[in-house]
Amino acid sequence: MAGLNKVLISVSDKTDIAKIAKGLVALGAEILSTGGTAKTLRDEGIDVTEVSSYTGSPEILGGRVKTLHPKIHGGLLGRRRLDVHVQQMQEQGIDPIDVVVVNLYPFEATISKPGCSFGEAIEQIDIGGPSMLRSAAKNHEDVLVVVDPADYDRVLEALQTGTVSLDLRRDLARKVFQHTARYDSLIAKYLGEQANASPDNKFPSLLSLQYEKVENLRYGENPHQQGAVYREIGGKEPSVSHATQLHGKAMSYNNYLDAHSALELAKEFDDTAVVIIKHNNPCGVALGSTSVEAYVRARETDPVSAFGGVIACNQVVDLAMSKEVTSTFVEVLIAPEFSEEALAELKRKKDLRLLAVGSLNVADREGLDMKKIVGGLLLQDRDLGILREVGDLRIPSQRQPTNEEFEACDFAWKVCKHVKSNAIVFATKNQTVGIGAGQMSRVDSVKLADMKAVLPVKGAVMASDAFFPFRDGLDVAANVGVTAVIQPGGSIRDEEIIKAVDEHQMAMIMTGMRHFRH
Repeated sequence: MAGLNKVLISVSDKTDIAKIAKGLVALGAEILSTGGTAKTLRDEGIDVTEVSSYTGSPEILGGRVKTLHPKIHGGLLGRRRLDVHVQQMQEQGIDPIDVVVVNLYPFEATISKPGCSFGEAIEQIDIGGPSMLRSAAKNHEDVLVVVDPADYDRVLEALQTGTVSLDLRRDLARKVFQHTARYDSLIAKYLGEQANASPDNKFPSLLSLQYEKVENLRYGENPHQQGAVYREIGGKEPSVSHATQLHGKAMSYNNYLDAHSALELAKEFDDTAVVIIKHNNPCGVALGSTSVEAYVRARETDPVSAFGGVIACNQVVDLAMSKEVTSTFVEVLIAPEFSEEALAELKRKKDLRLLAVGSLNVADREGLDMKKIVGGLLLQDRDLGILREVGDLRIPSQRQPTNEEFEACDFAWKVCKHVKSNAIVFATKNQTVGIGAGQMSRVDSVKLADMKAVLPVKGAVMASDAFFPFRDGLDVAANVGVTAVIQPGGSIRDEEIIKAVDEHQMAMIMTGMRHFRH
């Protein structure tokens, strides 16, 4: 592209800014700039014309107004192929600006700092930057607009070789509007959070969501559906969407769903835990003194379903566990990290996907849960409800749970929360025994948990994600050897349920908390 006129450069992120500026000068451009950017360029030996010198208007209001001027926006918006625009630009002494290199005040970085005041945040709301970007992007047929330092090299190469295409211009313009849309969404979200500090007012009247694409997937849930995976920008909590894949085939849509479910359940435990997921339901969960012990116990719950499953461990995967994992077919293994010896062993399985998510203790768990419905979105708090102390809960049964039953109920309750409703879990204090998921009646989930049980049910406890509407589920559980029950309570037939528990000499804990998972 020969005969560059003026180029406007004003950036907060000064990565490689001297490089692109020198390249533009070599193409004959005159650089217009402001403030800190102008100083940076001069320090690199690059001639710069201050915007205030070009416009004849000094920066005012502490720098809040400097580029909001007809000579700037006329140079950006004037259409070179429209005679009336060209004539008016000449009459007003407005030179065309051919290239704009702008990125915005660091609003996101500022509000992320501990102790950031409202006033500090407000001062980082960029006005001139988005205005210049939007003007240049609107007139992208005449103006090259660059918001991302990652694009500097390709823009310079296109200018130097005279291969600036309309596709390139449109792609750069698209990135601008994506960038400014996200920037405005962050500001709107921040202001909304400041105004809506009350828990009763936490959901905004207009919800703006910004996610960046990680990759296209081979297909979606089924081969006739297309699919892609996106991640939340700026997310800090360890998650599958932000994981690093260390080995194996590309993740599939269903791999992501199962891996997410496995990791979220593994996060429930402070002790060493291993979770095995199949078709988005746990088929084995266990605790152990070591990760391999926990894995073997989890696999023992349902070895048939565990075949081809997705595994999450909340501790570093070591060589001993890796050898057990490679002894059978596994789709995905997720963990905070893997030892070098474990990685060497696991990589013998070329198709096994290994995901490292980092420490599970680096950030508080928070955020919202979203479910897409046709034409809309359901929004709620994530189900992060936990039982602080099982021993402090209501015990309506005549018999008090033993210490071992308390431990087993605590463990079973954490697992039950992650099983599709209606959900029933049989368990000991460190191992699932049988899992009944997704049945339309609760008694059928109890029967399914017993049917799926490979390990002895006698002496196990039972967790239910919601109350028992009838005593039949308790009767079935007692008949197969369950000794204690943990459930929310709250049924109009609670007295009937308690009576059944007492008749069977079981113990029962009522949590007052439900964990439906649809």
